[in-house]
Amino acid sequence: MSEKDVYEYALLRVVPRVERGECFNAGVLVYCRARSYVAARTHLDEAKLTALDPRADVMGVRAALRAVESVCRGGDLAGQAAGDDAGRRFRWLIAPRSTVVQPGPVHTGLTADPGAEAERLLELLVR
Repeated sequence: MSEKDVYEYALLRVVPRVERGECFNAGVLVYCRARSYVAARTHLDEAKLTALDPRADVMGVRAALRAVESVCRGGDLAGQAAGDDAGRRFRWLIAPRSTVVQPGPVHTGLTADPGAEAERLLELLVR
């Protein structure tokens, strides 16, 4: 049996009209300190988005979700976070904000494979 490590995760919520507070899950952030792992998996349900706000900026929401994925990957596409370690990038992404894409509360678990856990959580909580 593989050794399991603690991981943290937060859902990414889309809040098309912040003033109304209605939201739906569009992704998951997963961080595992022991493995220096951080990743985002996203899935935008356009039907839900336009049901909550027929005038929603679908391309803008997609761009925001892609930006989260880029920060997780690090490198040149991560902008100012490019040189930060996995933990700093995760902490920056889970900071509360009043934007269309918002992080939810952080939860924890144990996993032997954080990448597989990210996929499992995406299927269970987002799709």
